[in-house]
Amino acid sequence: MKHSAAKLLSTLMLAAGGAVGCGEAVDPVDETPWWEGLPYATEVVSFVPGEGSGFGEQAMPEVVLGPPQGKGDRAASLDVLSLGDGGEIVLGFGDQTIVDGPGPDFVVFENAFYADGDPEQIFAELGQVAVSEDGETWVSFACDFTPDDAPPYTGCAGWTPTREYDALEHPTLSLEISGGDGFDLADAGLSQARYVRIKDLWGVGATPSQGFDLDAVGILNAE
Repeated sequence: MKHSAAKLLSTLMLAAGGAVGCGEAVDPVDETPWWEGLPYATEVVSFVPGEGSGFGEQAMPEVVLGPPQGKGDRAASLDVLSLGDGGEIVLGFGDQTIVDGPGPDFVVFENAFYADGDPEQIFAELGQVAVSEDGETWVSFACDFTPDDAPPYTGCAGWTPTREYDALEHPTLSLEISGGDGFDLADAGLSQARYVRIKDLWGVGATPSQGFDLDAVGILNAE
């Protein structure tokens, strides 16, 4: 079960940045990033912050692009963007396309962790994930839960810790190496997707670190 105090650490360590306007596109990265060519999101198409957002916005868009900055099972990364209560973000992948292959096809990284290393005590903030081929028509993955539900939170993002790994040493992603929450396009009835949308469902926490804390999105099966 989620304990809201888990994400208050980020409030103490970083100040809030300026909010991105409702539904506005975010300026692209100006310089060629070190992770160019790796299987991760390359652009923020839009960001609609919810109430209590702000953490990480000063580092947009880079904070949610490229590989995650995982800290393993026992710690939460601070290299994240808090969406706020009900906030949502849409990410694109440039020339890369997510395709339906064996097993999960893409992975969403949040900064969930296990209290005292116990998988039954998850510090997590859940989000609903949707995918689209054209950025207009969306199909959502089923994410059914109540705040008192115990894990697993099948179909939701934001409850599996992100592992520490070297993205350059592992240019081909796998959940065994990276951690995070995997999603299979077959579950959404799609053969491919070019955009991923994440919407906060939890809304627990204090300003400016409320809501789902997005670290990154990676592609497991790419074309």
